[in-house]
This record gives sequence, C-alpha cells and structure tokens, in this order.
Amino acid sequence: AEMEAHSSGFGRKRKREELNGEMKEAECFRKLPRRTLGLTEPAPFADELVAAKAPYVRVSMEEARRGTPEDRPVRVYADGIFDIFHSGHARALMQAKCLFPNTHLIVGVCSDDLTHNFKGFTVMNEDERYDAVSHCRYVDEVVRNAPWTLTPAFLAEHRIDFVAHDNIPYISAGSDDVYKHIKEAGMFAPTQRTEGISTSDIITRIVRDYDVYVRRNLQRGYTAKELNVSFINEKKYHLQEHVDKVKQKVRDVEEKSKEFVQKVEERGIDLIQKWEEKSREFIGNFLQMFGPDGALKHMLKEGKGRMLQAISPRQSPSSSPVREERSPSPTFRLPFFTSSPFFSPPPHHSGSHYTVVLSVAEEPTFLSLIAEERIQRELDGATRNEKVFFRSRGSRGGATITTCE
Repeated sequence: AEMEAHSSGFGRKRKREELNGEMKEAECFRKLPRRTLGLTEPAPFADELVAAKAPYVRVSMEEARRGTPEDRPVRVYADGIFDIFHSGHARALMQAKCLFPNTHLIVGVCSDDLTHNFKGFTVMNEDERYDAVSHCRYVDEVVRNAPWTLTPAFLAEHRIDFVAHDNIPYISAGSDDVYKHIKEAGMFAPTQRTEGISTSDIITRIVRDYDVYVRRNLQRGYTAKELNVSFINEKKYHLQEHVDKVKQKVRDVEEKSKEFVQKVEERGIDLIQKWEEKSREFIGNFLQMFGPDGALKHMLKEGKGRMLQAISPRQSPSSSPVREERSPSPTFRLPFFTSSPFFSPPPHHSGSHYTVVLSVAEEPTFLSLIAEERIQRELDGATRNEKVFFRSRGSRGGATITTCE
C-alpha cells in the first residue's frame, strides 16, 4: 500500500470523505516546498565499496514495514538490462526505493555477454548502461556484471534482504520464472510496470521510422558510411529531403497566401463600408442641395421672385383715367433697362409704335428674361396690353424692340 501511494508520486489524487452525511473532495497530498535534495554525485559501484564486517542477518517483511534503525536500512535489490534508460526504468527504481521507510537500493546491471546471450543485442554497451543507472536519483549502489539468476551466495555477498521486480513471470534461461525461488523464500517485493514505455517500444519506433531518422542524421552531418547507408540510398534520402523542403515552402506560401487573402478581404470589407458611408453622405448632400426641397430650388425661387418684383410695374391708382380719355404714353421704358441710354427717351416714336434699340451686351439679357411666359405676361401688363416685337439685327449685333397697341 505504501509503495502504491508513493508510486502515484506528487500527482494530484482526490478521494472522497464523508462529513455530516455529505461527500466532499479533498486533496490526498499537500504541496511540498521547493527545495534541493543535495544529490551531487552518482551512486557508487559495489566493487568500489569497503565490505561490511558485521554478520549478515535478514530482516522480515513485518520488521521492514515497521521501520528499521537508521544504521540498519532494508537492503533491496533490483536488476535489469536498463538499455536506453527511460522513465519506465526510473519509475520501477522509484517504487523499489519506496517499498519501506528506510531503504538502501542496490541495482544490478547485466553485462553485454549475458544480455546478448539470453536477451539480444543492446543499443548501449555495458559501460554506458552502468553509468546511466548510477545517475538515477533513487539508486544507492550499482552492481556491475550482475548475474542472470540470483544465487544464495550472491544474496549473502551483497547482504540483500528483498528483491524487487514486477510480478509477471520472467521466462528465460530455461526457466519458467527466474524469480521463482526468490518468491518461495519470501524475499520478493513486487513493483508495477509502466505501460506504454519500454526499450522495445523505443526501438520499434526507430525501426518503423527508419528513413526519417537516417535523413535526420544525414542532415546533422553524419556520413553515409557511419550510418551504414549505400550510395544510392544516400542520394535517395537527399532527394527526399529536398522534396520535403520544397513541399514545406509550398505549404508556407499557401499559408501566407491565405493570410494575405484574408487581410485583403478584411480590408475590402472596410473599404466597402467606408465607401457606402461616403456615398450615403454624398447622396444626402446632393439631395439637400438639388432635391425637390433643396437649397438650390429655394435660391432659384427667391431669385426669380426678386427678378419678377424688379420688372413688374407699380399698380395704377384707382383714379386713373379710362383708356379713351388718356393719350398714349410718350415714352416707353423697360424696368430692367432703366439705366440704358437707349430707353429714355426712345429713339423712334411714331404714333402708337415705340421702338427701342438694344446693344450687343443687352440682347442676351433681354432674351433670357422674356423666355418665360410669366415675364411676357408682366410685359403685357406693363404696357397695358401692348404687343412687344423683338427683331435681331443679325451680324451687325444688337436688336430692336417694337411695341404697339
């Protein structure tokens, strides 16, 4: 139970506690303060240590679980190949270290000869594997060239109390379980395997993606001879690397193009929105100026009213004589040309006909004024039903206005 509690480590584990009939969740472990354990050296090798002179007396499982004196730790042994040392190895050693309150962990590492004979070829040689295990924080002592099967002499030599390993039978060296006699002697302490990680799994990944890792190492400067790759395969891997780079560039260009198109779309939407706002503003200003009730219409009305007021005659007094009793007006004067020397007095006067000569500058002004019927009616009223005839003098310039009753 203690081993399982520690194997869950410092991860957060929640348990339910019943309090006042209600279930509440509480953290099983509190947070630990940040500190340094002071591990500055690797674990020593067993053949480099001074042998103990005290007699070897094993402790029982009950004594080990209760706790032993500080100067008499429980000596636990765990062995293995430890090729490509990984987290599964470290977790197994952590469980062995935490089996009892006071534990001295001894780790045996088999040599290359034994491993190649009973299990197969290793990636790391024995010296590399010894060194890797000695740098694990849970290890107190390393036994080099450990035996494949544990003998009573070996157990007594290293003063071993218990052997830690997973409980799955280990079939090897013509035996159904190499730890069978350890289990029968009551010296076996089981640990749990870490699923999903093992040396075989790591090698399987490398073999499965062999081409990827060969290309990786070629790119990092390893030669084809060092990688045991033929000349043709080397060229093939270089070509694949070049093709992958081109594909990556194409993907990068596609991503950048998508980003650019997205930015253009966003900018286009902003421009369209701004254009719509400006167009609404322009249309509103245009209608305000030139619409049915716009300012221009009011200005034209106001100007036309002033013009009509300027050319309209004053009302005749009510005591004016009737037409038969008054003589025709000796002079004829157009109100909008009162300042012209041609209108006062008229140059040609014959009975009831009056003739006024206009200059070239006055002709367009007069034409624009008499273009409307309303101005004609005002002229008719101004001349008391006299008819106004206009005649242009053509290329000589100017015009002649003749009125008659």
